[in-house]
Amino acid sequence: MMYGYVRVSTREQNEDRQMRALYKIEVPRENIYMDKQSGKDFERPMYNRMVKRLQADDVIFVKSIDRLGRNYEEILEQWRFLTKEKKVDIVVLDMELLDTRRGKDLMGTFLSDVVLQILSFVAENERKNIRERQKEGIEAAKMRGVQFGRPKRDLPDNFEQICYQWRSGEILGKEAARLLSIPLSTFYGRAKEIETAMPISGDCGNMLLE
Repeated sequence: MMYGYVRVSTREQNEDRQMRALYKIEVPRENIYMDKQSGKDFERPMYNRMVKRLQADDVIFVKSIDRLGRNYEEILEQWRFLTKEKKVDIVVLDMELLDTRRGKDLMGTFLSDVVLQILSFVAENERKNIRERQKEGIEAAKMRGVQFGRPKRDLPDNFEQICYQWRSGEILGKEAARLLSIPLSTFYGRAKEIETAMPISGDCGNMLLE
């Protein structure tokens, strides 16, 4: 039985190229499984569903090794599990040497293992490089003043007065948040920010001048 596996990292990415490659070799549509999530591990619902259906001598087709996964050790472990324990064949369409149906002799197996290890390492290294580039991009954006996350809501005009009453012990934090019509966590967070920015005294930075 022929099976096809397709993976894209996000829901926005397009899987058409992988699907066309599987259709071209006539993998039945009902035997194509697709996950839309990271390749960092094999905890993927459709992949695991496909594995449960596999029988000895079935064949799995993937477009490229990084579609199978991007974690070097886990790719090797999964490859051996499928070929040795499940006794199925794997064909990587973009790499002719990665076809376990061929070269069942010692030399063929050796070449296949070497190529697999190299490509698996490249796939994981690329994943690490992507994370590093993302980190560097975020840091550069922050240096340019770009803010990430939800924009902070404007404080009510009477925030300083209510904050002063809270600091003075006249009202509780819950009451202060209610009077300001903001969540309690937001009140505490913004009060702390003001005190940190203007640590003149403990009364919200003594922003309420008499």
